[in-house]
Amino acid sequence: MDFSSMTVAEIRKQVEPLMEGSGSPGEDFLQTLASDPRAGVRNIYRMLERRRLRISAEEQRLEALSRYEKSLAVEGIHLVAGVDEAGRGPLAGPVMASAVILPLEARIYELNDSKQLSPAKRKALAIKIKKISLAWAIGVSTVNEILELNIYHASLLAMRRALEGLKLQPGHVLVDGFAIPGLSLPQTHIVGGDAKSASIAAASILAKESRDELMGLCHFLYPQYGFDRHKGYGTADHIRALSQYGPCPLHREGFGPVRREMRSEK
Repeated sequence: MDFSSMTVAEIRKQVEPLMEGSGSPGEDFLQTLASDPRAGVRNIYRMLERRRLRISAEEQRLEALSRYEKSLAVEGIHLVAGVDEAGRGPLAGPVMASAVILPLEARIYELNDSKQLSPAKRKALAIKIKKISLAWAIGVSTVNEILELNIYHASLLAMRRALEGLKLQPGHVLVDGFAIPGLSLPQTHIVGGDAKSASIAAASILAKESRDELMGLCHFLYPQYGFDRHKGYGTADHIRALSQYGPCPLHREGFGPVRREMRSEK
């Protein structure tokens, strides 16, 4: 493309779609900009080149993130479900899990462990995951089940329920952290799997986003605790509210800070 007859502003307008889209400019295109004598055009080149390098690095990261799924595909297993939970640590609310089956060719830019994402980015990615996944489901273990089973077994129950809710039967399950006892499907547990597997990362995002949305709704039932802000985790504000108002039905009675407040009320 000949930019010699165009102003810097016109060239900037021309490359705007490249700056906003997910594609990368061709090498010839970049070299044309780089060789232009005008400083403003060379600045545009440098911006595009930095973006090209970021996209290339992200492509490599996503390729590595799909290594477990691709390894299973080589064995002929194309429906791989990632499963993860959210909410083991809070003082209130259920524990929730998600199971996700992604297309093998899926490329979801910035897909990562939910804990590494801002709330806004996590919400945007959750929408994208639901749109492009072959199947996804949410499983829940209630506060009463957490009390009866303990948080570990309640988390396992939520993950089994998420897998049971999938509309497609996976040929293999990738689990974050620890194996799910008694699961009839073949599985691989991966320590830190939400940062090592695309399917588990997607599940971690849906589990976290779904639980946060639920705790936001719980705020309307018990606004004095601030569930919309801390989602039930043991923040200083939550502990103060717990001390002031005592526990509500959403609080996990077996967890230390809640148990202490229950004793103090007697």
